[in-house]
Amino acid sequence: MNSKTVEKKDNGPRKGSNYIITATSLLLGLLLAMVGGFLDAYTYVTRNGVFANAQTGNVVLLGVKMAQGQWHQAFIHIPPILAFIIGVALAERMKHPKKPHNTARFVLLIECIILFVIGFIPVVVPNIIITSLIAFVASVQVAYFDKLDKWSYNNTVATGNLRTASQAAYLALFTHDKKEKVRFTRFLGIVLAFFTGALLGAYVVPCLGIKSVWIAAMSLLGAVFLFRNEDGAWEN
Repeated sequence: MNSKTVEKKDNGPRKGSNYIITATSLLLGLLLAMVGGFLDAYTYVTRNGVFANAQTGNVVLLGVKMAQGQWHQAFIHIPPILAFIIGVALAERMKHPKKPHNTARFVLLIECIILFVIGFIPVVVPNIIITSLIAFVASVQVAYFDKLDKWSYNNTVATGNLRTASQAAYLALFTHDKKEKVRFTRFLGIVLAFFTGALLGAYVVPCLGIKSVWIAAMSLLGAVFLFRNEDGAWEN
């Protein structure tokens, strides 16, 4: 009798996997992207036009102020950058725990606690403290939850996701690749979720003020309770 090797086809995400929350699920990706957009709107409205999620602006302004000899203004851009670096390092450490267990729920809980604390910090507190805390939250989030199904993505900024969606749209349209069509719809959803979070923040933050950040905290807390392991089992 001739034995045949049966190759397992990659049919993409499992049926129904888009409707449960795991570390790489679409549902969690959409939620995190909304939180990312909301936090950008939050710091922009409450902290004088500052974006804290990404560090491109801080790096550029650090260089500009140093070139202009404005050392004090240059210094205030260093703490958020350092907070971002520390957050990435912590996320990478938690990806490889000494004892094998899923730490995703713990990461989400850390974010919830920090955002909850931020809601108590009055506007008279220097912006550098808030932006550093949010930079830390954003870095932990983007470094730990860096996969959307099998693709790398960013849940705190829109640029890379928009590029991926555009690339996938082109390939889906001109090569008729079904996998690229799936990739396009996933990443378009992430971009729209980020936009929705920013839009929601623009409406809510002026009304609720600094405590509006608790909306993001409660969203993440919901994910903590609904989170499952990658095999679909409820995490203990």
